[in-house]
Amino acid sequence: MELKTDLTLDAKGLACPMPIVKTKKTMKDIEAGQVLEIQATDKGSKADLEAWAKSAGHQYLGTIEEGDVLKHYVRKSSGEEEQEKKHPNVVNNEDLDALRKNDDVLVLDVRESAEYAFEHIPEAASIPLGELDERADELDRSKNVYIVCRTGNRSDLAAQKLTEKGFENVYNVVPGMSGWNGETTKL
Repeated sequence: MELKTDLTLDAKGLACPMPIVKTKKTMKDIEAGQVLEIQATDKGSKADLEAWAKSAGHQYLGTIEEGDVLKHYVRKSSGEEEQEKKHPNVVNNEDLDALRKNDDVLVLDVRESAEYAFEHIPEAASIPLGELDERADELDRSKNVYIVCRTGNRSDLAAQKLTEKGFENVYNVVPGMSGWNGETTKL
């Protein structure tokens, strides 16, 4: 089935956060109501683009897989004046490193499982962003939840999701694993 789109963006071969960065830039150039097709090969792009579209006020329509290519469809909203939401509670890597072994701290890694497997903070629990809605109840609500991803983008979206679900002490860790100098382990 061929879907009618107004513009196609080639983000194949790009890793997080580049598909979102390119999508944000392209969305500025299309008219409200138009549909953008984003072609990507990064498996994490499905959850990333869906969450980004929601936070930016655009309509995520869905994804079609064709071989190794994911074709994402996003409809531009008419409310361009709406600001993209950002989670207000942010900590840096050094603060997390100092706190991570405390009993009241839960470190949550929302990168894809393959990213987590190759390098992660030893205490970190792994729930990829795309699974967070279904698995949020696995998390201890009484703890301070520090969320990490590669750069702080997915963790920002995850922090918003957990706050919407009633979690009270949620922190986005920036810049995340791309700038992490603390202890790491792998599976």
